[in-house]
Amino acid sequence: MTENRLKNETSPYLLQHQHNPVHWWAWGPEARAEAKRSSKPILLSVGYAACHWCHVMAHESFEDEATAAVMNAFFVNIKVDREERPDIDAIYMSALHRLGEQGGWPLTMFLDSEARPFWGGTYFPKHQGYGRPAFVHVLQRLSEAYQTQPDQVRSNADRILAALNERAEDRSEDGFLHSDAMIKDLATRIARAVDAEHGGLSGAPKFPQWNVFWLLWRAAMRFDDAAAKQAVITTLTHICQGGIYDHLGGGFARYSVDARWLVPHFEKMLYDNALLIDVMTEVWRETQDPLLATRIAETVAWLQREMIAEGGGFAASLDADSEGEEGKFYVWSAAEIEDVLGLADAAFFGAIYDVSEGGNFEGQTILNRLGSLKPLSAGDEARLQILRDKLFAHRAPRVRPGWDDKVLADWNGLMIAALSRAAIIF
Repeated sequence: MTENRLKNETSPYLLQHQHNPVHWWAWGPEARAEAKRSSKPILLSVGYAACHWCHVMAHESFEDEATAAVMNAFFVNIKVDREERPDIDAIYMSALHRLGEQGGWPLTMFLDSEARPFWGGTYFPKHQGYGRPAFVHVLQRLSEAYQTQPDQVRSNADRILAALNERAEDRSEDGFLHSDAMIKDLATRIARAVDAEHGGLSGAPKFPQWNVFWLLWRAAMRFDDAAAKQAVITTLTHICQGGIYDHLGGGFARYSVDARWLVPHFEKMLYDNALLIDVMTEVWRETQDPLLATRIAETVAWLQREMIAEGGGFAASLDADSEGEEGKFYVWSAAEIEDVLGLADAAFFGAIYDVSEGGNFEGQTILNRLGSLKPLSAGDEARLQILRDKLFAHRAPRVRPGWDDKVLADWNGLMIAALSRAAIIF
């Protein structure tokens, strides 16, 4: 099996690409020097280990010999882990926004030999689809433009850099003023934008957006704002009972692709869980809601069991995919649950956790309690705990999602702070 330069890296994400036929470079002066020497543009690909669409593009294009041949012939190809180099990701994601494009990962940017961006996008399919051109077609067109239209490329790069510099100057200005009246008005406006039925900001996809709901909660406490308080409680209840939460193993996925918090993008990120523990702890302090206490305890148990890396720090993430399929580790069939639990217990469990023959996700079932938001009797909850333990044990031998054991100082700081506050409050 061939290897490329990424074999010498330490990032788990970069190491995932060490056997690609693409002649990847890591970010650094050597790659930029090669771009100047060869007069080739730079193809910058930014992703992270738990990113589903990064894996899709890797399988479709970066592992494909024909696509790699085009990349190698026309570009100096640089692969970056956004969690290892958030500074680089921030620059080029901002550049993509200046182009009027929606951000996301994988981030695919095209740079001149000075590493100045002149065009970009996110995921490109191997074949035309999803309203996007085929990746090889994009490569061929941009390589041709770089060689035959240097003035246009230079003009694009100049305009993007000017926009980035203008934004940086705007952000450096101070003098921001705020008042109680402004904060109260802002909270009122945000509360109106919250989905009254399911929680979260209206629409899909839905992210937990800790910062928004932290602001709403503080405003609710400060100004006795009942609407803001209810918006936060509704949101946290649905997140805690939705499919975005792993009801067997604990921990929250990064976001939900639907408006009900049912179907997650299955990766579990350390920072999301830190921020959710933090806001749930703060809300529990006022409400004493046992659901929040339970979800915090279960998530901490997951962290202790699955997320402590060598040396004692917290690992960065768990992947969405296993065996090449998103969510395969987490979903169930009704027949499998019946085999594990038996007919009577499966019927009882299924009525609470939305289990059906047809499933709720591509013919399978994502366990959730969105149809049973309120706690049952103590006896029924104890019975459910026994059944969950059986399913958890049955799930354990499955092929596990990839584990990114990078220990990031900022994300560890968030989790350590959240756990410290939770320890004090609980």
